[in-house]
Amino acid sequence: MVLFNRAQVWYNNLDIAQKGSESEEKRLRILGIDPGYAIVGYGVVEVQGGRYRPVEYGAVTTQPGDDFGLRLKEIYEGMAQLLRQHKPQAAAVEKLYFTNNKTTGIGVAEARGVLLLALSQAGVPLFEYTPMQVKQAVTGYGKALKPQVQEMTRRLLGLSAIPKPDDAADALALAICHGQAAGSPLRRDLLRRGRVIE
Repeated sequence: MVLFNRAQVWYNNLDIAQKGSESEEKRLRILGIDPGYAIVGYGVVEVQGGRYRPVEYGAVTTQPGDDFGLRLKEIYEGMAQLLRQHKPQAAAVEKLYFTNNKTTGIGVAEARGVLLLALSQAGVPLFEYTPMQVKQAVTGYGKALKPQVQEMTRRLLGLSAIPKPDDAADALALAICHGQAAGSPLRRDLLRRGRVIE
């Protein structure tokens, strides 16, 4: 397992640090995951009072020539390590759908399976979102282009550059999407009960 471009980011948002009702509101730590078998993007974000703070982002990578079973093991171990380190309260993962390449889709589905196993074993509630839901939550437009989503992700997190690799940027966008979805009282109640927000 290789942790690629593992950038630890501490963004000091003065609004979060201030005393008052907003700082007393509970922080939610969310792990966004962009599944794959070559690159699994991840992004850990804390949300409080509608403000986002990036904690860490990067990717777990595997080598193309390795046995596929070994690659799945490395993905599982990498995710288990991240879960132990960051202790997220929720995980946001993109819903899987197949387009043209069914062979690649099957490999991604298998990698997604070991990721879901790691989340389940760690007791982290899983929430799934479609690409359109992520785009809508991050940009306000469900048909936004990838560069638009990446730029809004950068802005919402107060980063100086768009996160790399793209898989990490996608994972951060998923975490932001869940932060938006968990913002209303009804959705917070669903979150506490561990229900998927559609």
